[in-house]
Amino acid sequence: MTERAGESKGEDRPAPTLMEQMGGVSGLVYSSLPVIVFVLANSVFGLKAGIWSALGSAVAITVLRLVRKEPLQPAISGFFGVAVAAFIAYRTGSAKGFFLFGIWASLVYCGVFVLSILVRWPLAGVVWNLLNGTGTAWRSDRPSRYGYDLATLALAAVFGARFVVQRWLYEADYTGWLAFAKIAMGYPLYGLALLVVVWAVRRSDKRIKELEAAREAAEADTEAALRVKYGQYDNSTD
Repeated sequence: MTERAGESKGEDRPAPTLMEQMGGVSGLVYSSLPVIVFVLANSVFGLKAGIWSALGSAVAITVLRLVRKEPLQPAISGFFGVAVAAFIAYRTGSAKGFFLFGIWASLVYCGVFVLSILVRWPLAGVVWNLLNGTGTAWRSDRPSRYGYDLATLALAAVFGARFVVQRWLYEADYTGWLAFAKIAMGYPLYGLALLVVVWAVRRSDKRIKELEAAREAAEADTEAALRVKYGQYDNSTD
């Protein structure tokens, strides 16, 4: 009785929203804070202060996640990104160097997404089905694969747009606008691409379920027909 009650509670639990899947408001704040801190500290106290302030904010975010028992992987990845960006800014002696790693990383991500489409293993489908353990049945269904192609293309467009816009701002020495573009073209733009991913996932899951149901029905009909056939044959023999 208790198990059924627990199951019903699990079934009634609402599915996480798109914002929750992306880390919620806290995820948006965590990713934006080191950038904002760097720009403000750099404009007031200089480059070195900006670098150390950004690193300090990244460490503080990691400690806060640890205290609140939140997943540490995003914080560690974020700290690594800030550390690399700070190192490049230090080596180049320019505040805009803080954004150089992210600019070229966007180009690499865009290329990887496009390449995955060309080799017919769209990353949106590969990653989603790998994480959920649903196998590769979606690749055998052409509409499902095309849906994941579109989702992967949307993600590629996000990273491509990031590279083009932020590279132009970098060349024009617009450090403040670089920070704004990095934040504005981060979670908000990524959220739009995820809407396409969610559409592709739901469309594919629905089709795969329908195909599996049709296959099971066909197998059941075949089995029933064989039973009738051989049952009649045995009766006629008797």
